[in-house]
Amino acid sequence: MARWAVAVLAVIVVASVAARSTEQAQNDARIAYLNSEVILRQTPGYAAAESTFTSEMGVFQKEVEALQVRLDSVVRDFDQQSIVLSPTARQEKLQEIRGMQQRFEQRSGELQQRAQERRAELVAPLEERIQTVIDGVRAERNLAVIFDVASPGNNIIAADRALDLTPTIIRRLRGEQSTQQ
Repeated sequence: MARWAVAVLAVIVVASVAARSTEQAQNDARIAYLNSEVILRQTPGYAAAESTFTSEMGVFQKEVEALQVRLDSVVRDFDQQSIVLSPTARQEKLQEIRGMQQRFEQRSGELQQRAQERRAELVAPLEERIQTVIDGVRAERNLAVIFDVASPGNNIIAADRALDLTPTIIRRLRGEQSTQQ
């Protein structure tokens, strides 16, 4: 009878350990975090892309500034002359100013959209490379989730620095292979 009790007890212990290790595996979901802004800024090629973007945007900025100066000048002239203008001439001048304002806003919007598109063109290859490295590190470490602390709406308020993959991703992007974090 004692052997029977020991055998039953052993089965119960083994079943309990198995259930516990399954529960433990579920609770041990592996997570990490990174800072995509820091990674992007330190990615090889980013400085050149940023420099190209900045110089191209200088041209756009000059065009917007020239349009603004022209619009401001027309408004200033109108303010000075509005007293001596007839009501009809005043209305015509106001219509001209409104038209200029609309053209300014439209062109400014076009240039802003073009700037966003150009930035995306310059940064997209870098982001693809970064994503490939992140995916590789996630698979290597068998991570379930990687959070981006630079992401808008990020709710992480504190985290263990040992979970930070940012330095690892930067090293990989720079071609330094390391098995450490």
